[in-house]
Order: sequence, then C-alpha cells, then structure tokens
Amino acid sequence: MVFRAPVNLFGKFKTAMDSSNLLNLLTDLIKDAKSAGADSADAIIVDGTSVSVTYRLGKLEHLERSEGGDIGLRVFKGNRQAIVSSADRKSAALKELVERAVSMAETVPEDPFCGIADPSQLAKTLPVIDICDPANIPVETLISHAEACEAAARAVSGVTNSEGASASWGRHNVAVASSNGFARAYESSGSSLSASVLAGDSNKGMETDYDYTAAVYFSDLRHPEDVGRSAGEKAVKKLGGRKVISQKLPIIYDPRVARSLVGHFIAAINGTAVARGTTFLKDLMGKEIFSSAITITEDPHQNRGLRSKPCDAEGLENSKRNLADKGVLTTWLMDLRAARQLNLEPTGHASRGTGSPPSPSATNVVLESGMITPAALMADIKKGLYVTDLVGQGVNMITGDYSRGAVGYWIEDGEIAYPVHEVTVAGNLKDMFKGMTAANDLKIRYGIDSPTLRIEGMSMAGT
Repeated sequence: MVFRAPVNLFGKFKTAMDSSNLLNLLTDLIKDAKSAGADSADAIIVDGTSVSVTYRLGKLEHLERSEGGDIGLRVFKGNRQAIVSSADRKSAALKELVERAVSMAETVPEDPFCGIADPSQLAKTLPVIDICDPANIPVETLISHAEACEAAARAVSGVTNSEGASASWGRHNVAVASSNGFARAYESSGSSLSASVLAGDSNKGMETDYDYTAAVYFSDLRHPEDVGRSAGEKAVKKLGGRKVISQKLPIIYDPRVARSLVGHFIAAINGTAVARGTTFLKDLMGKEIFSSAITITEDPHQNRGLRSKPCDAEGLENSKRNLADKGVLTTWLMDLRAARQLNLEPTGHASRGTGSPPSPSATNVVLESGMITPAALMADIKKGLYVTDLVGQGVNMITGDYSRGAVGYWIEDGEIAYPVHEVTVAGNLKDMFKGMTAANDLKIRYGIDSPTLRIEGMSMAGT
C-alpha cells in the first residue's frame, strides 16, 4: 500500500482502531526500537476497507470485500537503515518486528543520505482538506451502478460483447509517526466506476474500448449510463480501422492519452532520477523546455483531489506550485534523501509505503488549458493523426526517445476522417515538449490531467 492522501485530521475513522490508538501504537513501537539500539526510527500504519463488484453480460460476476492493514517500521543506526513490515499487531509480533529491524540495520550498507527530518523541517500547521467521503457505500449501490453502466454500454448499437463493468469504494486510515516528534493520522476515500466492451465481429473485425470515472466522493462519479454509453460508442467508432503510410505529421493527443505526456514530465523531474543522472531533463533547471504558453501546476491541497495531502510522508510542508511556469522548468520533486544528494532543500514530495522507504512523487498535477478549442487546434492540419490510445512502454527517460504503438483517427483537411490502427508514433520528448500546444478543454478527473494537445513534426510508422 502506498502512503496517500491524508484528509481531515480530526475526522473519525470507523475501522478496527481509531487514529489515536494507531498513533499510540506507533509511538510505542518507536520507543521500543530506540530502546533496542536504534538511533532514530519512524513507522507507518495503513488500515482500510474496500469493496469491489463486477457485472458482466447482465450478471454479477465478482464481489469482493477486504478489511485489514499493514504496519511498517524503519530504523536507523548511524547511516544505515532497515525496514520491516507486518500485518500482525500482537505484542510478540511487534517485539519481533523491532528486533529484526534493529538487527538488519546493523548489517546493511551505509547510506550517507538516509535519515528522518530535523524537527525544524517539520510542518508546523496542516490544512484541513476535504478528501474523505463520510458515506459508507452499500454493496447494493455498487452493484446497481455496475449493472446500469454495463447495460448502457451493451445497448449501444454495434457492441457485441462485454468485458464487464466494475464499481469500487474504499476508505483508508493512515498514521505516521517518527522519533523527531512527528505524529499524524489521516483519512482518505476513493470510488471508481468503469466499463469495457467489444464491438464488431470476427468476420469484419473487432475493437475494444473503455471509459472510467474516479472520485474521492462517490456522489462525484459520472453517471453510470454516461460511462457505459461512452465506452460503447468509443468501441464502435473504432470499427473499420485502416492502415496508413509512414510519414512525419502533426499529432493530436486526446485528453485521455495526453495525461501520459504529463506523466513523463513528472517522471523526468523526479529528484531521485536527477541525482542518478537518469533523466533527459537533468541539466535543464531554469530553462525553457516547453513553449511559453505551457504552464503545469501542482496542488496538494485541492479539496476532493484524488492525490491531495496536507503534508508529505516525512512530515514536511507541501504547497501549490508551478512545476513548469510559462514553459520554464522551475523545480525538481524531492524527498529528504534526493534533496541531500542534490544539496538542495526538500520540496515536500515524499510518499511512503509500509515496506519501502520514502520516495518522491507528485500530487494533483494539471497542464493548464490553452486558448483555442480542440476543433481549432486541428483546423489547419492537412494530414495528421488523432491519438486516443497508446500501446507499449517505449520511452527512454535517459535520452527522451519516445516510440509507442498508437490507435486513433486520421485527420484530413482539419476533420476526423476514419479510424486508424497498427501505427507507431515516435519522437523525442525534448522536441515534443517544445512543439506542444494545448486546447481549452481541460477537465479535472484523474489526479494527473491535461487538455487536448497538439505536437508538431512527429514521426508515424505505418505501412
């Protein structure tokens, strides 16, 4: 489990243990670790309840409910650290957890950059952020949403089969404590709804597509019929795909796949990658890597944000910032370790799991809207490609070289002409970022969001 969105720090969490008990357990565990010989320590608990259902071909196919949690202890002896996790909270198990962690810390290699925060670095006050739905969603509601979603998808003319519709809900309680005095507990929730269907037949060809919605509050999900109908229409629209010849051309990225380009940018400014020299942006801090019309923002305090949190996993303050401001790269994403490696101040981007050390990650990231409509964005394109799906992971983060399979639609004289398949789009992310133009259709849905994007001069390999 990953350390995620903390919420209202004072909200009550109805699971096996409340926040105060969780924090007491952690502080006692840390005291025991120090008594056993650790110089410092921190610990995390993630408790949760989740329910998921799948409806396929008009029948309930899957129903799963899970409850439980994990506890992770990290101890330090000098410049050595060790991490041990367990799901068992009995006294004997916790005692063994401490003994194993301290013993391991005596034998692992030294790491001069590891260690918890200095007390002066800890966040002094934390904002209260609304990212926990107080409602408990009944299984019957999840089933009815999945049923309605799949029915809407299958009702689309041309849809011939279904991979099912799924609905889920979950709530988590996260508690983190450290020997530097940091101790916080957080609540978070999340819901999702999705559908995936097939269109066509084996004689004339088949296509599949999907749609989904996710939100902190169940009531903020898109309507089941909307999600299902959209999935069905997307699948049918792809029927009759043609092959096209290889050429260089402008490419339009649908918002669903444009998000992946923002994800590549986030990965490229990860402080750990910068410290290792394994990112194509390692020497470009303060330089213009996008056009001046592109700004990318991050807001960890967004109410009902899927990735929101009032501080990072090491107890450091986080804040809204521009990751790229009018095209200029402004920051790396750094936890304490990456910041020490780079001899910079940490940026409050640490995330945490029960069985792993903190590492840098982003919260709610948005590539801001441009000034023109998607239709205007493609109006002057004589020949181009509108990409709706990407296949494969052909991205080299060291060089920026980019090559991925693509599915979408041929653009001719500024209009969508017909579906296209079996093509590959390629370029270099440095050039792609520079040649990027954003439309004005941004919608905040997924935690990493983008409007429609146009990128000039990419290579497309077809027949």
